[in-house]
Amino acid sequence: MVPDLMGVSVMSELVPSYLDITKLAFASFLARYREPTLSSYRVDLRCYLRWCAEVEVEPLRVTRSQLELYLRQLEAGDYAPATISRRFCTVASMLKFAVIDGHIPNNPADAVTRPKVEWSGQKRTVLHPLEFAALLSVARMIGGTDHALVALLGMIGLRVSEACHADIDDIRYQSGYEILHVIGKGAKPADIPLPIPVLRAIHEATDGRDHGPILLNQIGHRMDPSSAARRLRRLCARAGISHEVSPHSLRRTFCTTGLVAGVPIRDMQVAMRHSDPRTTMRYDMAQANLDRHAAHTVAAYLAGMSSG
Repeated sequence: MVPDLMGVSVMSELVPSYLDITKLAFASFLARYREPTLSSYRVDLRCYLRWCAEVEVEPLRVTRSQLELYLRQLEAGDYAPATISRRFCTVASMLKFAVIDGHIPNNPADAVTRPKVEWSGQKRTVLHPLEFAALLSVARMIGGTDHALVALLGMIGLRVSEACHADIDDIRYQSGYEILHVIGKGAKPADIPLPIPVLRAIHEATDGRDHGPILLNQIGHRMDPSSAARRLRRLCARAGISHEVSPHSLRRTFCTTGLVAGVPIRDMQVAMRHSDPRTTMRYDMAQANLDRHAAHTVAAYLAGMSSG
């Protein structure tokens, strides 16, 4: 029996019951992923399935020309460029694995030009160091979970799902450091050293507890990502930060601040737990900062050589 990873309502309403191969293709594709990627891909595939139902196209029998029309419809909608790119690429990936599994002979998405998102077109927020300092100050003043939440996201760059799933038992002493063991994206384990400011915030949040979640919600249960996002928005409002800030904004802030401060890209890649340094560079939201342009260093060096 194929697990209904797409959700019962979506599979029953958008995929006719006789198309068992389609159900298998979608379910087996989603089975490769875990949260939070899984939820994002579910949303992307729901969007595609709804479009297929509207235009009466079998999801696995779609043609290149039909995919071009789907892409045009995404572009006509009220979506950010990055969302359009992700939604189409999710469908293309699903079709690629459908080919690998023998469900279809070829991938029609291979002949479709993938939408590209320029750096300037990405609506991704990052906090200026002074903004983060104001946010941390407010969180520290409130104390407890608020302080730990901001510290875990912004000072060691955890994903919000990792911070919410972190337990007190995951902290251990190793090689002279307090280490937090996390299971990251793709079920990859990682040991992250806890700097003193972060460790103090954790101790404040746990308040003598020796087991259970580090982050608790208002009723004493484990905090979930949605609750963390709401709490962060309230903290930003109290800190006077007017632009939109998400938990992932603090992870971008961690990476951007490290690179601006001179942390080598290789070290920041390890800290961010990226398999490709190009991914780390996409988190550097200060790339347009002209003060960092290499032209300044090169010109000063060459001018010094000529004056000598």
